[in-house]
Amino acid sequence: MKIEEAKLSRGKFVKWLGVASAFAAIGLRFMAKKNVQAPKKIKFLTQDGQLVEIDEKLISGIKRNVTDKELQSWVKK
Repeated sequence: MKIEEAKLSRGKFVKWLGVASAFAAIGLRFMAKKNVQAPKKIKFLTQDGQLVEIDEKLISGIKRNVTDKELQSWVKK
């Protein structure tokens, strides 16, 4: 009798373990979809001397080098 009871309880344990792991896998799948990354922010220093964070999406994708004349006109003494 004890051997049959041990097999029965072991079988129940394995079944419950399988059910619990299935629910855990489903739960992790839904949690992974909710994980949304925050937009990347870039820090800039204004002319006033304040530090400002701006979303990367708001900055245009066109990049060019600044000329010496433009740089000198931006710097205020």
